[in-house]
Amino acid sequence: MTRSSTTVGTLRLKNPVICGSGEHTMTGDAIHAALACGAGAVVAKSINESVAAKRQLDRTDYQLLDGQWNRLPWDFAPPADAQVFCRSGLIQQPFAQWMETLIRADRHAATLDAYVIPSLILSDLAQCAAYATAIQDMGFRVLEVNIGAPHGDEAAKGAIVLERDAARIETIVSTLRRATTLPLWIKLTGQSEDVTGLADAARRGGADAVVMMGRFMGFLPDLETEKPMLDTSAALGGGWALPLTARWIALTRRRLGKDFPLVATNGARSGLDVARFLLAGASATEMTSAVMAGGYQVLTDSVAELDRYLHRRGRTAEALIGAAADRLQSYGEQPERPGYWQSFVPAAASTEPMAART
Repeated sequence: MTRSSTTVGTLRLKNPVICGSGEHTMTGDAIHAALACGAGAVVAKSINESVAAKRQLDRTDYQLLDGQWNRLPWDFAPPADAQVFCRSGLIQQPFAQWMETLIRADRHAATLDAYVIPSLILSDLAQCAAYATAIQDMGFRVLEVNIGAPHGDEAAKGAIVLERDAARIETIVSTLRRATTLPLWIKLTGQSEDVTGLADAARRGGADAVVMMGRFMGFLPDLETEKPMLDTSAALGGGWALPLTARWIALTRRRLGKDFPLVATNGARSGLDVARFLLAGASATEMTSAVMAGGYQVLTDSVAELDRYLHRRGRTAEALIGAAADRLQSYGEQPERPGYWQSFVPAAASTEPMAART
């Protein structure tokens, strides 16, 4: 054990920095590159049986934006406020071929004290369960299933499922639980008024951990063309999402208890952001948009920055988990400070007639 190591259920990670699933984990070489940068785990690009989902990869588009919604060059040197706005698709390889690539990568990962995690994305539940069994039989050590992909509402019918119904989530997860004994991570949407309820449903269904939460869908008008940017709605990821994700992590920890593992995603750009998610209650963090925009070096830098933070604080990653979440208070618990608000509003010259003020 080192100061950076954490556990997600029965899995020990050498550090809580995970390279999340995306186009940057869609080849064997890409996965090896992420592993070489020191990530505790790499989640492979998701796959399912849907032809429509595979065809969607040929309709993808991507735009990097600054904090004022201006277009940025995709030069892998983004500013701190960069945001990824994109529509995505799934890997086009046949399932068996992709799994062969991944099992070789996972065997290599084991020599680095790391994991390669295959990712399924829900379309047909029976087929998804069959794939889960096949993944176990091939010798993988953990499985992620994404039932909260942000593109679900926009993709072609039947391509992928974005599930928001708690009862349905419990049914989905229990079906997958019967199909495999592997550690099962369920990735959930944040596009719900009750994300903690979705997480509780996944737990009841037999999930070993939940990954929360998928990116938000957005629509951005282009001021020059007067058209939708990218011509469609698209998923938006960036540092702005960290407080939103961290809040749902903290509230889910409160609802499900300290012993149920949570994995954060959506908002982390650095090792300090990973530390923030640890404090919020996550045992690990999947970094996706930051790696797509900044390259695999983001992983190396994040691992090193987190370790420096832990060293400076004299803490371990495990000890940080939930430390801030467990001290989260309500508005009603705060002290009364009459007039305090006045320090935070701009000065305004009085326009009220003098006579009215006497």
